[in-house]
Amino acid sequence: PQQECLRPARPPYSYSALIAMAIHSAPGRRRTLSQIYQYVAENFPFYKRSKAGWQNSIRHNLSLNDCFKKVPRDEDDPGKGNYWTLDPNCEKMFDNGNFRRRRKRR
Repeated sequence: PQQECLRPARPPYSYSALIAMAIHSAPGRRRTLSQIYQYVAENFPFYKRSKAGWQNSIRHNLSLNDCFKKVPRDEDDPGKGNYWTLDPNCEKMFDNGNFRRRRKRR
């Protein structure tokens, strides 16, 4: 019971918002999948504990959400994987640093 009190709380952000924060904070506004994982784990201790579940959700959001665009690496940029960026049409969603979950209207 005491350990539960010490466990970090889940952040009030959607996976899409976490990805957008990671991309926004990067030089050149782009990150690889691995860099997105690293950003999330370093900035939100809740996600340091278990990796498989939330990392799968990050990949799912990147591939299905139209706001995220895959950009191939330049030929002179060694490394693994593509970069991910935010579609300019989606930048408004995160105006003024508003990354909180949006409530569905009824």
